[in-house]
Amino acid sequence: MVAMTPGPDAAAAGSSTEPDRLVRGWHAAFWIMIGLATLWLLISTGTAASERLIGLGVVALLALAYLVLVQRRQACRVEPDGHAIAYLVIAVASVGVACSVNSFLSTLLFLVYTQIWMFTRTTGAGAGFAAALTLSALLGLLTRIGFTLHALREVGGQLLIGLLFSLALGIWISRVIGQSHERAALIAELGSARSELDRAEHARGVMTERERLAREIHDTLAQGFTSVVMLAQTAAAGLDRDPDRTAERLAAIEEVARENLAEARALVAAFTPVGLEDSSLPDAIRRLTGRFAAQTGTALELHVTDGVTSLTRDREVVVLRAAQECLANVRRHARAGLVVVRLTVDASGAQLEVDDDGVGFDPGRAVGFGLTGMRGRVTEVGGRMEVRSTPGAGTRVTVAVPAAPVPVRPGREAS
Repeated sequence: MVAMTPGPDAAAAGSSTEPDRLVRGWHAAFWIMIGLATLWLLISTGTAASERLIGLGVVALLALAYLVLVQRRQACRVEPDGHAIAYLVIAVASVGVACSVNSFLSTLLFLVYTQIWMFTRTTGAGAGFAAALTLSALLGLLTRIGFTLHALREVGGQLLIGLLFSLALGIWISRVIGQSHERAALIAELGSARSELDRAEHARGVMTERERLAREIHDTLAQGFTSVVMLAQTAAAGLDRDPDRTAERLAAIEEVARENLAEARALVAAFTPVGLEDSSLPDAIRRLTGRFAAQTGTALELHVTDGVTSLTRDREVVVLRAAQECLANVRRHARAGLVVVRLTVDASGAQLEVDDDGVGFDPGRAVGFGLTGMRGRVTEVGGRMEVRSTPGAGTRVTVAVPAAPVPVRPGREAS
């Protein structure tokens, strides 16, 4: 028939969740009961012809009301509405008339009691209709057997038991249905929360990827273009005075541009950085520092302790990017006369130290994407980064990257 949506007044919302076969089963039960009532009226020998006609008319009215107001209006599942309430009013009156015609028709009580709890929205409405149905049946039966105290006690007691049973069952069912709606609402909230969490995780992943790409671009393409600009400016300044030196600068510009192009292609394809292709981390650092010295003319000392390590390629990338960022900062800001680069690679990981005698700065007031991005890279792999600098006294940057992940304790960050 329809799903019950009664309950402690909170069950007014929500659609039916009963399966279609249950709906069809209740339809079948109704029509079977109507068929039995009709058959009884036809074969009963104790019923007068006039009473039989009245009884058949009442049963036909009940069946027509159900067909028009309930069955044809529902598509397997419906909410209780005005049409269902109108049907209940007709059903209550019909049961009373039917009981006055033939006491056997009081069996319709069991059918209509159930329908009351199925078609009312609240417990109060269900209890009211159940009481009205009981009173209607009582009046009908007393009309048939007589309004006597003995008949009232006998019939009234039986109907009272039926009413109490109906109320108890209806209230229990109402609470079950109410809890079902609450669980459905909770499930919907959980589904919404999970969807929101998925969207937040997606947004966080997108932001993380953007930050990663920003760091990659800053550490590769941006630094390369900075080198090109500085080399071009130097070449333009010596174009007339020193043609040979200018030719060297132009060749360096071409080399840096080619490296930038290779880095761009590797970045798009998510490949290993160009400096680490077919080479070790110490070799990549040697090439990087060699190009730096050749392009800037700054004195550079390189000290490499090349041991056996189990650094993964992504951790080697972190160390290489840190070296690139340190040397780029020296080129742009330090005005250093000497740069010392120390790289130690062993079984525990790698440690990079870049020391210059430049103008220095105040680390507490320094704001820039380069140092921030470098610190983020190092922290992500469980490493630590330390920046020591004083205005006028040079700068030392130390980066340590472990061979295996190191959990970061809550509330503790790399300096």
